[in-house]
This record gives sequence, C-alpha cells and structure tokens, in this order.
Amino acid sequence: MAAKKILILTASIGSGHIKAAEAVAEELVRQQPQAEIVTVDFMARSTSFWHWLTKKIYLEMLNFVPNLYDVFYRFSSSETGGNCGKNMFALFMLPVFNRLQAEHRPDCVICTHPFPAGTVSLWKGKHHSSLPLSVVMTDYSLHPMWLSSGVDSYFMATEDMRQGMIEHGFAVKTLHAEGIPISAEVQGLPAKEDLRKVLGIGREERVILLMGGGLGLGGIEQTLQELEKIKQSFVLLVVAGRNEQLQKQAENFAAGSHHTIRTWGYTDEVKRLMRAADLLITKPGALTISEAFALGTPMLLHDPIPGPETENAVYATRHGAAVWLHPGEKLAAAVEEIFQGDSLLQMHEQALTLARPLASQKIVKIILSAAGF
Repeated sequence: MAAKKILILTASIGSGHIKAAEAVAEELVRQQPQAEIVTVDFMARSTSFWHWLTKKIYLEMLNFVPNLYDVFYRFSSSETGGNCGKNMFALFMLPVFNRLQAEHRPDCVICTHPFPAGTVSLWKGKHHSSLPLSVVMTDYSLHPMWLSSGVDSYFMATEDMRQGMIEHGFAVKTLHAEGIPISAEVQGLPAKEDLRKVLGIGREERVILLMGGGLGLGGIEQTLQELEKIKQSFVLLVVAGRNEQLQKQAENFAAGSHHTIRTWGYTDEVKRLMRAADLLITKPGALTISEAFALGTPMLLHDPIPGPETENAVYATRHGAAVWLHPGEKLAAAVEEIFQGDSLLQMHEQALTLARPLASQKIVKIILSAAGF
C-alpha cells in the first residue's frame, strides 16, 4: 500500500503560522512515521509570485499605514465583509491550489492560515470533493476569515472560541478546543538554572528577553532606551529576528549601556532564552504567548498589530499572565512595578494555568483519526 500523503499549507506572514505548521509536522512524523508530509508556504515566492507580492504589500502596509490594516480587519470582522474578503482571496489563490493538488495528490490537507483554508474549501466545493481538510487557528479570538465550509476538523485555542463557532452554526463534532500547537521541544527543555549556566548568566541576575517576532517588529530600539532609565541592572537578551539593521542597532546600544545586552538574529534558541528569562517583552503574537504560557514566562506586551494581536493581548492580560503597555504608558515604570513584590510569581503561575503544551499531540491524533489513517 502506498504511503499516505499529508499536505500542510501555511503562510509566512509573521512567524506564528509557520511555527504552528512546524509543530504539527513534527508531531505527524512521530505519530505517522510512514506518511509523506509536505509543507508548503502559500505566500512564498517559490509557490506564487502573486501571493508573495500580496505579502510584501501587507508588510509595507504595517510599516507605513497600520491604521489601514485596522480598517480592513474591522471590515472583514463583519459577516458580509468577512465573506467578501475570504471569497476574494480564495478565488485569487485557487489556481495555485489546483496546481498543488495535481502535483501532490494529498490524502489530507491541514491549514494553519485562513488564506489556504478558504482556498481549499472553495476547491472542495467546486469539485464536490471529500478530501479531508483540517484548519488549525493561530489566534486567541474568532475572525470570519477563518470560517469556511467543507472543513472536517477545526482546532481553536479556547473553549470560548469553540462556543462562538457553535453559535455560528458549525457542527459540534468538527470543533476541538485543544489549544494552539507548539513544538514538543518546550516540554523537554532543561531547568531555568541549567540554561542560565549554559548562557553564562548568574542565578540571581534579573533577565529580560526582548523580542519582536520573526520580522523583528515592535520598537525594540525604543524599548532599550526606556530600559536604560532603570537604575537596576538587567541582563537583556535581544532577539532581532530577520531584521539585521535592528540587531546592529542593539549591538551598538550595548556598548554604552549599564545593562548587559546580548543579541541574536533569527534563531532557533528562542524557547531556551524564554525559559531562562524572568520577563518577556514582546508583541503579542499567538505562538509566542502560547510558548510563554507553557514555560510560565511572565510577559509585558506592547505594540500589537491591530486586530488579532490586540485580541491576543486582551486574552493574556485578562487572565493575569501579562501586562499590556498601552500607548502613553511608561515602559520603565511598568517593568519596575512588575519586578516588585509577588507580581512575577503570580504572573508565572497564571501563565501555567493557560498552558496547553500537549496541543500538537492532541490535534494530530484527531486529524489522523478523522482522515481514517
């Protein structure tokens, strides 16, 4: 019998969708080692020049006119707007999935981004296909762009999201609130003290990790300037992502800082750095905060991209695992307050209550069962 083929479709808009796809693929290899697993970035230039160009425009929009994206997000949050946006992108991207389907002939498709999810849904409807389709949501809130017909298994972060989908008329048996998939590596990390030894960080030193996601967004340079106002010395771990200019700026800043500053570009060491840190200062990407929950790392969240990241920040702060720094609030004062009293311990404990470290295992088990593997 020929090996089953599983096609994972994701999108390199930020790093969260990619990381979710990687976590699912990693677990598929463990649970279904004989299957052939193919992961495709729907927005890569090698997949489609036009998809890649759409991504470039999106990123430029975030850099120069973030309010425009906010308008689009709010428009697409309505039922009419959401259907309009979803159908537009699905039609635009349908030829690419026609090609991928013909090339790979998958026995099952898994999507970690709404664009390929809507496209595969449209393809299934046009071809009256029973191709098993699973959609793994990567946010802590519902948005109509994720909601499509013809999906056999939906996976979402919270029970509230599942109830919301039931209210939208989705079949209960297709809905699974198992959390957002994160790498199994998180569960096997060494203890905090051991990682600090490897990094050359003292047991009693206060450590802050600064991140801006895979794209290096989030005003890290301004954050460094604010932290310089604090008299207490910290070890600052700066992850600049693929933003080489930002990494160089952080290295230059380190020369004159009274803090100890160490920098990384795009790195696979993020989870280890997160484990070693006392506090994570970052934008509220869903995968980042999901990993922080699993590691019990308190967070100071700032500069969310309007829309899903704002909702992620609301979720983490409402449950006491993070502090959200709003425009006009002073970062230095917020950090000093977090490091006073029992705040860090309380945030650590609340983060662990939100953790879903086994999400990948549970999601993949359900997908394989639903697809008849």
